[in-house]
Amino acid sequence: MYWSATEMKFHLTTKESELSDDRSLAGKTAIVTGAASGIGRATALLLHDRGVQVVAEDRDPAVEQMAQQGIVPLVADVTEEDSAARAVALARDEFGSLDVLVNNAGVIINQRVTEMSLQDFNSVLTVNTIGAFLHTREALKVMSEQGSGAIVNVASYASFQVFPTIAAYAASKGALAQLTRAAAVEAIEHGVRVNAVGSGDVVTNILNDVRSDGQEFLAEHGRGTPIKRAAQPKEIAEVIAFLASDRASYLVGSVVMADGGMGISLS
Repeated sequence: MYWSATEMKFHLTTKESELSDDRSLAGKTAIVTGAASGIGRATALLLHDRGVQVVAEDRDPAVEQMAQQGIVPLVADVTEEDSAARAVALARDEFGSLDVLVNNAGVIINQRVTEMSLQDFNSVLTVNTIGAFLHTREALKVMSEQGSGAIVNVASYASFQVFPTIAAYAASKGALAQLTRAAAVEAIEHGVRVNAVGSGDVVTNILNDVRSDGQEFLAEHGRGTPIKRAAQPKEIAEVIAFLASDRASYLVGSVVMADGGMGISLS
């Protein structure tokens, strides 16, 4: 097909307008794990604001407080095999489809390798990696059949960089990055995109079970990045929403870093 310069300009302008529409997700259905607080809650609410119907999943019963028109809470533990199937079934029963999965549920233990029990190590990997695998597996069954969908995993700068005491967390997030890539090459032939966001320090409750000053510690640690601050949950949610949308239509198996420059800084 040949387009004149005028036709080409119109075509590109039209496409750019479509891609810049933050309502491009409207009418879709999403599952968001770890939705009771932090990045998960911010993501569920942001997607809902953009017209997405959301199954908000968390093992914390506080997720039930998110119930409203277009948001259905599910109290479930991502590490339990039937939770993923329940979440997918709920999305289809309540909203008729499943278009987006956000694997956000995550935990951390700050311990040196020599001080860590096998139970502690496994507890982190089971939530951060196995939980994502289980939900990806069940979501892909539906998305592959319908020929479309997007899965976004919440990875971390710890998928690539480390410091003392985060061995379990780094191992889980490194595995999650590789799960993202492996699932992506399998899923794309069925029209499903799998990507991840490499999150930096975000002011959330993830450290609350580890230390009493969890949010303050994250805020302070974030000041060591080139941007000189930690992120707010909604900033990561914006990247997740982008990756879930058609605006990211050419991204397959990517880990998009949103870490304030931590991953490229030598200081």
